[in-house]
Amino acid sequence: MSIEQALTERAGAKCELCAATDNLQSVAVPPIDQVRVDNHILVCQTCKSQIEGAELDTNHWRCLNDSMWSQVPAVQVMAWRMLKRLSSETWAQDLLDMLYLDEETSTWAQKGDDSDREPTLDSNGAVLSAGDTVVLIKDLDVKGGGFTAKRGTAVRGISLTDNPKHVEGRVNGVRIVLVAEYLKKA
Repeated sequence: MSIEQALTERAGAKCELCAATDNLQSVAVPPIDQVRVDNHILVCQTCKSQIEGAELDTNHWRCLNDSMWSQVPAVQVMAWRMLKRLSSETWAQDLLDMLYLDEETSTWAQKGDDSDREPTLDSNGAVLSAGDTVVLIKDLDVKGGGFTAKRGTAVRGISLTDNPKHVEGRVNGVRIVLVAEYLKKA
């Protein structure tokens, strides 16, 4: 039996995070030493893309209220990691505070936690998190976009990048990289 088949059987042909039934795929929950069913989860395309770094839809992740109680350690680990990414939301922080992981599962979850990376700071030194809303503090020419992002423009639902000096956000319907020192957390 393949990993995909075993996951489908374990999950009852539903996303193990949000219970969607379309476009299900297996996702490894790193770090993994070898490919096994117990270190993978079955997720829908929406969950997969956001796990891999796409812009977070905070309302989509309210499903973690149910899935964080799964008996499957890999699901618990992914729920913990996503709640950690969403911890700027009050409801997510409340769920994170309620979530209990045994010692082994907690160690696994924290191995994939990137909170030890250098924080992304706005112009006032406030820590920016994925999903935050920021405001531009100066006019910025958008290279390749053919427009200027005006001072005072709100950018909702930012995403963090590998570079702590940059964030990604949508301005005038275009996804662009913004320099954090020209932003103020709203």
